[in-house]
Amino acid sequence: MALEKELEFFQTVKADLIKNHADKFVLIHGSDICGTYDTAENAYVEGVKRFGREPFLIKKITEKEETYRNQALSLGLMNARI
Repeated sequence: MALEKELEFFQTVKADLIKNHADKFVLIHGSDICGTYDTAENAYVEGVKRFGREPFLIKKITEKEETYRNQALSLGLMNARI
């Protein structure tokens, strides 16, 4: 699965990240923290600069995980093809 290694690594360092960088966004590639950023956009721009088309993880550093729900998809206003 794509980003499995990065997600597992995030879980191992999450407590330290929350302590020092709460509410920021972390950029992770493999098992490396490549930086923390004020916005997801800034983290994304840096990720593209450094890794191009290679997968990298951007995750908001919060105690509680946020769930994104796409209302248009839920209401049937758009379709997803798998």
